[in-house]
Amino acid sequence: MFSSPLARANQHLSLFGFLKVPMIGWCRPKILAIDDQHVQMRIPLGRRTKNHLNSMYFGALAVGADVAGGFLAMAMAEQHGIKISLAFKAVTADFHKRPEDDVIFTCLDGQKIQAMIRETIETGERVNQPVTIVATCPTLHGDEPMATFDLTLSLKQIS
Repeated sequence: MFSSPLARANQHLSLFGFLKVPMIGWCRPKILAIDDQHVQMRIPLGRRTKNHLNSMYFGALAVGADVAGGFLAMAMAEQHGIKISLAFKAVTADFHKRPEDDVIFTCLDGQKIQAMIRETIETGERVNQPVTIVATCPTLHGDEPMATFDLTLSLKQIS
């Protein structure tokens, strides 16, 4: 049976969370959309992800930002048929409102990440660029940002 690219991406994310980064698996993220330009994923608000104020815990928000920025880079590297070393070197975050429902994380930096991958392939060097992830609660606040994350994505092609 053939599964859709979105279903395969979610299977890959679940396996990665289970085997490599259990905190990702604990938060149960789900990819809603992914293409060459963007990724959009959701972390549900529930017992695992909420804080004492019944909003999404800071740590769960950080996991969502990490997955949104990192998964897009991993998927693009896979499309190029290369393996990459991926890390985040810095993070800044602005918290605008308390996210009191499921949170959608969106990264629209696909073109920037594509350029980073091309550069690391060409130079063999590590490439660092900031990527932006916006967290929203569409069910309560539409497209109004709950938080904005700037993460410095660091990529290097590995053999």
